[in-house]
Amino acid sequence: MKVDLLRLYPGVSRQMRYQRRALTWVIALACVAGAVIALADLQTPLRPLLISVFLLVVPGAAVVGLLRDRDPLAALSVGAAASLVLNVLLAEAMVLFNVWSPRAGVATVAVLGAFMWVLRVLYRGRNTPAEQGARSR
Repeated sequence: MKVDLLRLYPGVSRQMRYQRRALTWVIALACVAGAVIALADLQTPLRPLLISVFLLVVPGAAVVGLLRDRDPLAALSVGAAASLVLNVLLAEAMVLFNVWSPRAGVATVAVLGAFMWVLRVLYRGRNTPAEQGARSR
């Protein structure tokens, strides 16, 4: 017997939606702050944390946005792996060609993330993943 928690507790869905939206905004602001701090070369105690959040979240979120109706754990795993692969390949290429620059690395990750976001918009439209999945089922 399957129990529908949304019918039993209708406020749970709304509360979870607000918490998810708030978490999304906090992470997005942390990513923007990390990119600005790295590109402007600002010195702050939060610099390592914010730049790390930017470098790990932006490529992963862009790749997850391209996936269609996947298991959340699988999408998270693929996003984390893609983020690490992109950052390692970028660092290796910069060292190999003797053009190491943290600013250029952050700018490149930002450009690649924006490119993947544009691909997502062209491929899936502007709908959120939840709306896309709900409509296809």
